Amino acid sequence: MKKCIYVVEDNAAIREMISFLITEEDYEVRACQNGRDFWQEMQHQQPDLVVLDVMLPDANGIEICAKLKQNAKTYHIPIMMMSAGNTLNQVKSKCSAEDFINKPFDINDFVNRVERYAPM
Repeated sequence: MKKCIYVVEDNAAIREMISFLITEEDYEVRACQNGRDFWQEMQHQQPDLVVLDVMLPDANGIEICAKLKQNAKTYHIPIMMMSAGNTLNQVKSKCSAEDFINKPFDINDFVNRVERYAPM
């Protein structure tokens, strides 16, 4: 059974590119354009990894991360935060994400990080 990764990114081009990269690595991808879509998907299946943008149109990725990490049913899910404007220290001080990647990012580095947190 394929591992499932949720990609929560409001920018359609970035969301599609990440989804393509992860699908090519043989993962199942659930792409969400906002926080509302993400929480709806979470009612159906828990992912093996969440790739989460910090700034979303209807939500704050850091708050989503914190909520997941505070819940006994979801704290174990690895979260990789993404942002063009935040730093690792800013994110780490507000939520316990396993990783943080700056946009724009190196594609090979991104794929390696995904494989680290959701090994096949």
